[in-house]
Amino acid sequence: MTLRERLFDGAQTASIAVFLAACLVFFGLFDQAFLSVGNILNLLRQTAPMMIVAVAMTYVITTGGIDLSVGSQVALTNALAAILMHAGAPWPPVVAGLLVGGALVGAVLGWFSAYQGIPSFIVTLAALTGLRGVALLLTKGYSIPIEAGPGFDALGRGSLLGLPIPAAIAALVVVAGYVGLEWTRYGRQVTAVGANLEAARRAGMPARRVAASVFALTGAAAALAGLIIASRLGSGSSNAAVGFELDVIAAVVLGGTSLFGGRGTIIGTLLGALTIAVIGNGLILLHVSPFFTQIATGAIILGAIWLNARAFARLARAR
Repeated sequence: MTLRERLFDGAQTASIAVFLAACLVFFGLFDQAFLSVGNILNLLRQTAPMMIVAVAMTYVITTGGIDLSVGSQVALTNALAAILMHAGAPWPPVVAGLLVGGALVGAVLGWFSAYQGIPSFIVTLAALTGLRGVALLLTKGYSIPIEAGPGFDALGRGSLLGLPIPAAIAALVVVAGYVGLEWTRYGRQVTAVGANLEAARRAGMPARRVAASVFALTGAAAALAGLIIASRLGSGSSNAAVGFELDVIAAVVLGGTSLFGGRGTIIGTLLGALTIAVIGNGLILLHVSPFFTQIATGAIILGAIWLNARAFARLARAR
C-alpha cells in the first residue's frame, strides 16, 4: 500500500484526531480545571457507556444498517436491574441475565431486518418507542433505588489502579471491537455485507446471518451500558439515556464510519465518542448555558463532519 493510499484510508480518522486535539487545547486554555486528573477521570467514567455502545454500533452501520433503539434498551435494562435487585435478587445473575436478554432483543430486531426485509430504520424506530414504553410501564415513571452491595456498585463507581472501572470495561470493548473488525473473518464479513450484500451472499458468506448478528451486539452493549449507568447512579429509571442513540450514532459517523456501509473504523469511533464528550464537558466548565450547550454541540459536530467529508472528498479525487 502506497503512502497516498494509507493517507486516503486514514483521512477521516486523522482529521477527527486533529479536531479532538484542538478541542482539548481550546478548553484547556480557557479553564484550568478541564485538564485536571479528576475531570479527565470523571469524563472517562461518564463517556464509557456511550463508547461501549458506539463500538457495537460501528458494526451495525458498517453493514449498512442502523439501530435507533439502543437508548430505549439502555433504559429498559436500567429499569429491570433496579426492579430485580430492589426485590432482593442477587446482582451477579441479574447482570448475566440482562446481558443475555439484551443480546436476544437485538437478535430479534436483527431477524426482522435481515430475514423479513424490513429496513432496520423502521424496525429499530418501532423498538425505540416500544421498549421505552415497557420501561415506563414497569416503573410507573418513578426512579427505583438500588442497594445491591459493593460488588454491583463497583461496576459504575469503582476504580482499578486509578482508572474508573467503566473506562476499563470500555477500553476492553474497544480493543475487542478493533480486533474483531480488523483481524477476524467475522469482521471481514461485516465489511463485505455492508459493501454489497448480494455479492457477499453469492460469494458463499452467510450474509443475512451476519446482518442480523450485529444487532445482537448492540443489544448486549446497550444492556451493559444500562447496568453501568444503574450502578453509577444507584437507581433505575425509564427516563435514562434519552437521546443516547443520537450521541452514539454521531460518534460513529464523526469517527469516519460510512452511513452507507462497507467502511468502519473502531479507532475513529473511539475518537468520535471522546470528541462529543469533551465538547459537552468543556462547555459545562465554561459555564455555557445548558440551553445553549446542545445547540453549540450540534453545530460543532455538524461542522466537524462537514470539514471531515470535504477533506475525504479531496483525497478521493487525488487518489
